[in-house]
Amino acid sequence: MAIRNIRTEGDEVLRKRSKEVAVIDQKIKDLVEDMIDTMYHAEGVGLAAPQVGILKRIAVIDVYDETGVKVLINPKIIREEGEQFEVEGCLSVPERAGSVRRPAKVWVEALNENGQTYVVEGEELLARALCHEIDHLDGVLFIDKLIEEA
Repeated sequence: MAIRNIRTEGDEVLRKRSKEVAVIDQKIKDLVEDMIDTMYHAEGVGLAAPQVGILKRIAVIDVYDETGVKVLINPKIIREEGEQFEVEGCLSVPERAGSVRRPAKVWVEALNENGQTYVVEGEELLARALCHEIDHLDGVLFIDKLIEEA
């Protein structure tokens, strides 16, 4: 597949709300593959479609554990628990990092690349990544929620 250019802070596409994916066709599957390749190439934990200039509700995440990459199409947080306050960074805001308050645990319902509904239960880094990528789909960057610069 292909490595795509990652849009950075100041690019207006990062501030727009993404549209739901109505049909998972080959074009969407190719985009997902490109996003995974791009995320790994940039050594990121997650990547949302707006970060590569596409306003679709698609994100990919890999926290580099035994569960591998998660493809999230039309993701929705369906439950949250607790709170964590950890340092985050972002491929679209490469020179900054800082502490952001997030839920300690989240449950996210999404479609996979085959159109099947599933629920991801995330704690710690995965919970942060899920919230961070879903924020991207709503035009929100982590710096909007920054409590303390690192």
